[in-house]
Amino acid sequence: MNIVPFETILAKAANRREVPLRVYIFLVALALPGAAARAADCSVGPAAAATANAASIETLAFAPFRRAEVGWATYAPHIAVTIGSACPFVSPGFAAALARWQAAHKLPATGVVDVESFAAMNGGWTLARPFVRATRDGACPEPPGPEALAIAAPGESYGGKAIQLRRDALEAWRAMVAAARRAVPAATAKSDWLRIYSGFRAPIDDDLRCAIENNCSGVARATCSAHRTGTAIDAFVGHAPGMPPDSSDDANRRAMSRSAVYRWLVANARRHGFVNYVFEPWHWEYAAPARIAGTRTITRTTVTRTTSTGAPVRGMTPE
Repeated sequence: MNIVPFETILAKAANRREVPLRVYIFLVALALPGAAARAADCSVGPAAAATANAASIETLAFAPFRRAEVGWATYAPHIAVTIGSACPFVSPGFAAALARWQAAHKLPATGVVDVESFAAMNGGWTLARPFVRATRDGACPEPPGPEALAIAAPGESYGGKAIQLRRDALEAWRAMVAAARRAVPAATAKSDWLRIYSGFRAPIDDDLRCAIENNCSGVARATCSAHRTGTAIDAFVGHAPGMPPDSSDDANRRAMSRSAVYRWLVANARRHGFVNYVFEPWHWEYAAPARIAGTRTITRTTVTRTTSTGAPVRGMTPE
């Protein structure tokens, strides 16, 4: 008797338009040991904190990146991975996991996403970036020599752009993209998902762009760019209708944060050696996995509905 692997059944279900979403979710639930228990746990926790999060996910006023923002929905995938929760972002289970994280970091264990807790998380996310650590003393890293660079294949670039990266970064990126394609049905080789539109940029080119566009404030674009290292990658992780894939418009970034591909990256990229600049969902930096604090081994992913309230989608559960 031929036994069809469950992953094959799941992939076929994902590619059939007539399969209802609830059936697909059920199939995934069957594949995950203890999934039912985890789902039940999401209803256990501080209800008042969950109610507060349901409001603040769309209303919290803060400026974590020197620009006023409203709501923390864009950063919810990172928060969930940081606190180790696969629950919907506005559930009691999520609030309970957050309260445990807050207590462990000597913060008021309210279970509510607030400015203080976000700042503590953001500090960790920021210091995980190799470029930030390399420039803390004010120095700007020298670019790699031509011999250290490799050229991405045409099918790896977005819009046919010529992309160069440091050789080890490109090899690691290819391995991660292959893993993402195995896990996320949408990220096929024929799609634009994870295609690179910016890699190594020579310092002189960045200087010229700064002068022409006059926007190197350190938010929209940095005067000393991580792209000069050859280890920074800007890749397609979605966009809002009518917006380009590198727009930092809040609506555009939120649309990216809801994509299954991006959420898979948030949950899995570190074991491949990549760290996200969380303000820009498209921007990833490479460092050897052993150099990234908090790297976790990933073994499974989940697929559920993507909603504004933050129900987890593929990639929110570490593999």
